[in-house]
Amino acid sequence: MWNQFFLLEEYTGSDYQYVGKLHSDQDRGDGSLKYILSGDGAGDLFIINENTGDIQATKRLDREEKPVYILRAQAINRRTGRPVEPESEFIIKIHDINDNEPMFTKDVYTATVPEMSDVGIIKTALLNMDRENREQYQVVIQAKDMGGQMGGLSGTTTVNITLTDVNDNPPRFPQSTYQFKTPESAPPGTPIGRIKAIDADVGENAEIVYSITEGEGLDMFDVITDQETQEGIITVKKVLDFEKKKLYTLKVEASNPRVESRFLYLGPFKDTATVRIIVEDVDEPPVFSKLAYVLQIREDAQINSTIGSVSAQDPDAAKNPVKYSVDRHTDMDRIFNIDSGNGSIFTSKLLDRETLLWHNITVIATEINNPKQSSRVPLFIKVLDVNDNAPEFAEFYETFVCEKAKAEQLIQTLSAVDKDDPYSGHQFSFSLAPEAAGSSNFTIHDNKDNTAGILTRKNGYNRHEMSTYLLPVVISDNDYPIQSSTGTVTIRVCACDHHGNMQSCNAEALIHPTGLSTGALIAILLCIIILLVTVVLFAALRRQRKKEPLIISKEDIRDNIVSYNDEGGGEEDTQAFDIGTLRNPEAIEDNKLRRDIVPEALFLPRRTPTVRDNTDVRDFINQRLKENDTDPTAPPYDSLATYAYEGNGSVAESLSSLESVTTDGDQDYDYLSDWGPRFKKLADMYGGADSDKDS
Repeated sequence: MWNQFFLLEEYTGSDYQYVGKLHSDQDRGDGSLKYILSGDGAGDLFIINENTGDIQATKRLDREEKPVYILRAQAINRRTGRPVEPESEFIIKIHDINDNEPMFTKDVYTATVPEMSDVGIIKTALLNMDRENREQYQVVIQAKDMGGQMGGLSGTTTVNITLTDVNDNPPRFPQSTYQFKTPESAPPGTPIGRIKAIDADVGENAEIVYSITEGEGLDMFDVITDQETQEGIITVKKVLDFEKKKLYTLKVEASNPRVESRFLYLGPFKDTATVRIIVEDVDEPPVFSKLAYVLQIREDAQINSTIGSVSAQDPDAAKNPVKYSVDRHTDMDRIFNIDSGNGSIFTSKLLDRETLLWHNITVIATEINNPKQSSRVPLFIKVLDVNDNAPEFAEFYETFVCEKAKAEQLIQTLSAVDKDDPYSGHQFSFSLAPEAAGSSNFTIHDNKDNTAGILTRKNGYNRHEMSTYLLPVVISDNDYPIQSSTGTVTIRVCACDHHGNMQSCNAEALIHPTGLSTGALIAILLCIIILLVTVVLFAALRRQRKKEPLIISKEDIRDNIVSYNDEGGGEEDTQAFDIGTLRNPEAIEDNKLRRDIVPEALFLPRRTPTVRDNTDVRDFINQRLKENDTDPTAPPYDSLATYAYEGNGSVAESLSSLESVTTDGDQDYDYLSDWGPRFKKLADMYGGADSDKDS
């Protein structure tokens, strides 16, 4: 079985390690064949003698690196180089020897074991190992192969063991008594102090809950647990009062919320401590006997009438005296006042319930020895009603009666109001005034429900005889003292249809049932008249402003003469020249341009010679005239204007007045009629002038 060879690993000899021998049946020993080797490690790890076929390993082999090598061998003719047999494959297996010690997967192992644990894989050598005494342990473990027999190899590793915590320690206060102080003014929720119980455990096993179990201040104080520091915070639960109690004693308990039953034999997992709280005195403001006061007074009370009183005392042991005052921001009109010594409230002005029913003011109590200490109390004063207002009509009554009205016919229902508010409610009575009771054409019927009706007393009324009736009605209340007033009802006599609807009467303010009132019709008529007057005035102004147009034909524009109602020159024309220069030869302005025509190009101002002081006005004018005549920038005042339809090249030749003769009589204008319709208006003007002369 030459196709499989075995070789030991880790060969330590000095020569090459012999593996095996290959031999071909064609080999006659004459050296005509040649053995060659290929495959894993051929020529490097494994070599073959090409003449004999012996295979050798040149290096130490390690099975753990590569356990099997696959190679191929072939015999070839040395002369021809051709194989004498097909290529054969064989393997070399590496035999294992004990050359590796046991290896742990980790250099260092970490394990946790609860303290007080029972027997496990890693056994505790001591009974009841306590984490609070020692938490970390380190163990070295050795592993041997070959079952520990001679020649076997071994390896070691380190195991770090940590004892985890269990709740085997109860909380304990480091001291049995605590003492704190707090001012009596501390509001509820104010922290007073902190206490802390010590628990040797850690994590959730060290969590502590604090509670007040007994004591005088069980309902006055509270304790909460700070989850971060595991401290108990004593806080105020209710308002304290030094004058009532100065010292409180509490029992505070600290306990673990999580307890393991197997450690209950160690004792209760809680502890208690005594807390003493001293209340300190604080200078407090006066305290009123009530949180609010409600007083009553009649509205007819006289000035300086006493309404009631308020009372306040200093709660401190010193019992400082107190003075009273009214907060004027709540009594701007100073209607009330207070006795600063005894707190009596009295009026300083007259009251009116109908103006203001309730008065809400604030009373201030201040310590005389310490004005900074003050307190306030609301005072509500109700003004009681007195029958001091007479009833009156609920509205202004103006009604009408038909001329054909029958007797005992209801024409209007009346109602009344009263500003007073009697306890039993309003009870009004209606009647005619004594002066109208016997002679009135109408009667009043009291409905006994605070309303009354106006009834006709006769059949038929004549508006031409009496167009308006004024009916005085007396309204009285049923309170004490009785108050009454007289109201007047206006009744107009009107013509009505057969249904009783008003059609026409003399009452201008009445509204017609089926249309507009007379006042509205008059207003509409006035608006129409004003509109017509405005239109007439506007048309008249337009007619006055309308003139005969200057240009009759837009096309024949050169036949029109434009005239202006202004003149130029003369003594009143101060724009063409400076009159001051003529009057004062020394007032010369070199840089002033002429104001009649603006030059197209500006020239540098000319330097004029200085005028002598005794220069005559005539010489001055002549000199200036000469300068302006020679000035190229100043055109002459008398300029010729050239138009398209006049001049030497036109049919009309020149029309300039400069070339005209001195008198109109020397000129014949008949030729204008021969020039056509364009000059017809001009021919009529000048031809007409001649006719006037002849006549």
